[in-house]
Amino acid sequence: MANYLSSALKLVKSCLPIADASSWYCAIVLLALIILIGGSVGDQNHYDEEAEGAAASRGKLNHLRPCDEIYVVGEGETLHTISDKCGDPFIVERNPHIHDPDDVFPGLVIKITPSPYPSML
Repeated sequence: MANYLSSALKLVKSCLPIADASSWYCAIVLLALIILIGGSVGDQNHYDEEAEGAAASRGKLNHLRPCDEIYVVGEGETLHTISDKCGDPFIVERNPHIHDPDDVFPGLVIKITPSPYPSML
């Protein structure tokens, strides 16, 4: 029994340098990722400005394209105007994440199921 314990202790002692080195390696990789992600946060304003420009141009062209099943609310839109435009009177029922129909904001993603006969609504 003593022989077994001494061999187990030797095995644990031989693994300690490997565990120590691997923990340092993980710490360095984690630090590099934090620095990499932290550097990209400063560039976020640039991406936000591009997204706003794209959303503005998309808002101007919204009336030209048909409504997709996944719809992103544009500036100045309400559920009523989206319902009229897309032919879906049941937007609130199909989107349980909308708790208040008056609290609709640009960028909100909703599911649209357009009626094949929008003039009959």
